[in-house]
Amino acid sequence: MEADVLSDMCHTAFPLTDPLFMKKIQFSFSIVMMEAIKKLHGHLIVSGLYNCQYAMSKILRFYAILQPDLALAHKVYGQIEAPTTYLRNIILRGLAQSDAPEDAIAFYKKARGEGMEPDNLTFPFVVKACARISALKEGKQMHNHVLKFGLLSDIFVSNSLIHLYAACGDLCCARSVFHEMLVKDVVSWNSLICGYSQCNRLQEVLKLFRLMHGEGVRADKVTMVKVVSACTRLGDWSMADCLVKYIEDYCIEVDIYLGNTLIDYYGRRGQLQSAEKVFFNMKDRNTVTMNAMITAYSKAGDLVSARRLFEEIPSKDLISWSSMISGYSQASQFSDALELFRQMQRAKVKPDAVVLASVLSACAHLGALDLGKWIHDYVRRHGIEADTILHNSLIDMYAKCGSTKEALQVFRETKEKDTLSWNSIIMGLANNGSEHEALGAFRAMLAEGFRPNEVTFLGVLIACANAELVEEGLGHFESMRSVHGVEPQMKHYGVVVDLLGRAGRLTKALGFIAEMPVAPEPVVYRILLGAARTHGDLGVAEVAAERLRELDGGNGGDYTLMSNAYAGADRWSDAMEVRQRMEDRRVRKLPACSVVDC
Repeated sequence: MEADVLSDMCHTAFPLTDPLFMKKIQFSFSIVMMEAIKKLHGHLIVSGLYNCQYAMSKILRFYAILQPDLALAHKVYGQIEAPTTYLRNIILRGLAQSDAPEDAIAFYKKARGEGMEPDNLTFPFVVKACARISALKEGKQMHNHVLKFGLLSDIFVSNSLIHLYAACGDLCCARSVFHEMLVKDVVSWNSLICGYSQCNRLQEVLKLFRLMHGEGVRADKVTMVKVVSACTRLGDWSMADCLVKYIEDYCIEVDIYLGNTLIDYYGRRGQLQSAEKVFFNMKDRNTVTMNAMITAYSKAGDLVSARRLFEEIPSKDLISWSSMISGYSQASQFSDALELFRQMQRAKVKPDAVVLASVLSACAHLGALDLGKWIHDYVRRHGIEADTILHNSLIDMYAKCGSTKEALQVFRETKEKDTLSWNSIIMGLANNGSEHEALGAFRAMLAEGFRPNEVTFLGVLIACANAELVEEGLGHFESMRSVHGVEPQMKHYGVVVDLLGRAGRLTKALGFIAEMPVAPEPVVYRILLGAARTHGDLGVAEVAAERLRELDGGNGGDYTLMSNAYAGADRWSDAMEVRQRMEDRRVRKLPACSVVDC
């Protein structure tokens, strides 16, 4: 009957490339084969030929390996008198690749107790089982047995030992076996390269590849996955370009794993067209492929394509949601990030620390304090391990939402602080009326041995400006380069001008700008103009306005500021003249917006 079903299917109009049709073919073939093997097995038993080891080996191989049914395989094995090493190897292979590889180790020990003489096929199966469960102790016992039986010279045995030690993180032993080999093939190199990759010894991965290439061993797709991935993580784009050329020159097959690796590489470099080329040329794709492409689209700013691809994933995993939410957050589309997070909740997908950090960033920028508090409570209730990144996101969220008390509490609870932790609390305190606390945090940061960066000093200078601590602010600014080796940026110069301007020291502010080692941007003069208007210093205001006309003559806000400065000094004709000049030059005043709107 099964043969008739298979015959009927073969005469239908399904194309051989149709995956559903091919699965049906395979399923029907499996049924036919299973029935045929069962009939053969029954015939051998009835005819008394169950001791024919050749025939029984075919049945055993089918039950243990081809269509795994290990219970049946053990039953068949038990019917064989005096099983040979070959038959035992069949069982070992089936157990080694099963869901219980530890059974292979136990079977080997039992077989040895029964007098089994292992051969060069025995050890690769048992050692593979040890590697799968990181059974290093048992693996070393197998290594000793290999030496005892003089099988270390066999390339398959040696490769399995390299794989074992590499999988268990014992790179010293892996390298020792590798160096003892007289003949090495691509599997030998790959096993060692994979070990170094697994242990994040990425520079060594690249060194091994160079040695491999130097010895004339041609890399394959497995090699390239690890080596390209190492380049991507190290940011070694020059080497990565050479590897891409190597793949093309040697016509290395780009399977699903290498394809995913290349998409990740191109995505991180922002080479969207190259990532798309790999993606669309791939015969097979999985969720990892789609996630990598979503990340590539997001990094390139094409969130429409990223979302379209996201919606096409039939079974979205945590990385799918995380990639899309992070994409929205990094592109400042915070409302979309929060809406997608709500959809994720409705889909019953449990977020991890990475997702929550992205959502907290959105909450911080939108001032969504209630949702931010809910996430904080969610972390506590579900026992999510909050790493430094998540703690920093909580500090930043509370600080930007004006809840400095909660921000300080999270900061104190953070066991492993980094520079970003300190920056977040310093900036949060400085912007929320706690300037002296911000400066105290900066002193504590230095006392604990952390190196401040440009963001740290921005927070410190803002604190000094808000508290009108002119001399202290100028002292911190001078220490940036001279003490801490931090080069001031335009934002720092702008805050110093604001610091001097708030204190009414406008002439000094003008002189400070004149001495800047870089050309001032319009924002610096805009800050000075605002301060001059506040203090009624029309001389400085006119200088600032003139410089702004030269640098950014189309900004209507500058004309308005200068007009208001004249009006504040009752110089109405000058105020009207500025307004008229603005109309003559067809300069439009842009509508105002709040910080949240911006």
